[in-house]
Amino acid sequence: MAQNHEDMAAELHQSLNERVPASDLNATGGHIPNTAGEIQEKNEATYHSADAEHEHTPEGGEPSDHERRTLRHIGENLPASAYLIAIVELTERFAYYGAQGLFQNYINNPTDGSSGAAGLGMGHQAATGLNLFFQWFCYVTPILGAIIADQYLGKYRTILIFAGCYWVGLLILWTTALPGSLAHGAGIGGYVTAIVVIAFGTGGIKSNIAPLIADQYQRRVMAVTTTKTGERVVIDPAITYQRIYMVFYWCINLGSLSLIATPFMEKYEGFWSPFLMCFIMFNVGILVLILRRKSYVIRPPQGSIITDAFKAIGMMIKNRNMDAAKPSWRVEHGNNKPVAWNDHFVEEIKRALRACKVFVFYPVFWVCYGQFSSNFVTQAGQMNGHGMPNDFMQNFDPISILIFTPLLEAVIYPVMRRHGYELRPIKRITIGFVLAAMCLAYAAIVQHLVYSVGPCYKNPAYTAADPSVCPAGFDGDTPLPQNIHIAVQAPAYIFIGLAEIFISVTGLEYAYTKAPPSMKSFVQSMYLFTNAFGSALNEALVPVLIDPKFLWMYVGISVFTFGTAIVFWFTFKHYDAMEQESYDLDRDVPILTHDGIKRTEDE
Repeated sequence: MAQNHEDMAAELHQSLNERVPASDLNATGGHIPNTAGEIQEKNEATYHSADAEHEHTPEGGEPSDHERRTLRHIGENLPASAYLIAIVELTERFAYYGAQGLFQNYINNPTDGSSGAAGLGMGHQAATGLNLFFQWFCYVTPILGAIIADQYLGKYRTILIFAGCYWVGLLILWTTALPGSLAHGAGIGGYVTAIVVIAFGTGGIKSNIAPLIADQYQRRVMAVTTTKTGERVVIDPAITYQRIYMVFYWCINLGSLSLIATPFMEKYEGFWSPFLMCFIMFNVGILVLILRRKSYVIRPPQGSIITDAFKAIGMMIKNRNMDAAKPSWRVEHGNNKPVAWNDHFVEEIKRALRACKVFVFYPVFWVCYGQFSSNFVTQAGQMNGHGMPNDFMQNFDPISILIFTPLLEAVIYPVMRRHGYELRPIKRITIGFVLAAMCLAYAAIVQHLVYSVGPCYKNPAYTAADPSVCPAGFDGDTPLPQNIHIAVQAPAYIFIGLAEIFISVTGLEYAYTKAPPSMKSFVQSMYLFTNAFGSALNEALVPVLIDPKFLWMYVGISVFTFGTAIVFWFTFKHYDAMEQESYDLDRDVPILTHDGIKRTEDE
């Protein structure tokens, strides 16, 4: 029996020695290298591991993970064709804002010219309602333009067609605002026709020109380069796309400065004069678009791509699985019926759906933004302008954007990157919501100040439905302003301008970078459609647009927007960590060239 125990012990000892030799174990059971060769091999492995982290990628090569983490990230300069497209957008926005900024007064002003230039005489509530309808319709029509572009004609040809539609609308607006047309009753019919036609035109342009400008940039992956100072840096396409849309938005707001001139033209010449100037400026944009056609990268349409996308989404919903539309998933689950796409396309759809979830919160911002071209104009009309038209104050919004956009792009963002901090999209959007809430909070304070002074206190003569409510507020038939200077409004416009930089610019960028290459216009139209929802929500507020309810409307919107910022951040903050993964889906998208001219459509 004892012998058997000894044999078993010997066998166990031998087995253990085969697994881990006794000479390789220390007192705690740790492994000890038992030869000089093994020790050298271990040291070399450690050396090469450390050396890999510090090995330099060749100039122009894709950075290693270590270089991505440690080198400063920069953007590239924009191609010349991108600036040309930005000029086209500048002229379109010049026409849009120059005309739309006057609509509130054009609809509201009496036909006899007793309160400024002769208008349509429909009153304040009708003015706000029609103005909001126009804004709403302008952001519904981009869906039509996107479908035509992505499936049938391509972005460039679609822009040309809808620019022609826009041209007709501006022509109708100008000619029916002429004094002779107004005298013969053509004003209201002409205006309604014009805003419908213009809405189709601007919608078809907006959904396509924003992705077209980003199409001009061709880099798909990061690259290492050396600056003139000898610093090794990483060229990051994400930063370049951010720069593209900062420049794009800067040009939009440069165009919107048409509102500096048009209110004075309205005041001294009538509405037909600024409408004519907008029409002329739009013709400049059409010429740039046509004459420089061979300079642009033009992607061809992809047939039934939108139809395929909705089919894929339907499969996801039916099977309650985001991968259910993948051909590989279908085969694994016994469905061998072929589909018109591959697994990569489904991953792109999933990325686009993530962006659309982010856009669900955007209508709240557009409710805030919609105030500056409607109720802020009315608020300014209640104040003492000292010769300044009430719709002139809108210019502080684009002026603040023109000042702060280059400051952020050239100073603040680079300094933050040097210190290793990058403001990713979700952070920027959250900041935008907070700034929008601050804008409406300040507007509430201004409205309180308006109601706190004479001559009419809580019933300003400018918006009084019945002059008998405050006889002291009228000089004959002319309403007198409240005793508060119009300049008090300025900070509200600055707040909304800053909010736009953080939330609206990022929305354009997010819509482009998260969309499949063949669906850029459609996803852009989904982003723009959120503005239509915002206008619809603003329409719901029309019944409370009377004194003294303006104050509580501003307070309510401000509180709700701040609450939205908090919910938005905690819902989507993890998306920022997924940014690079999203960009990697586009690494194999081909660069478009043709005989040195970047385009893919035939002449």
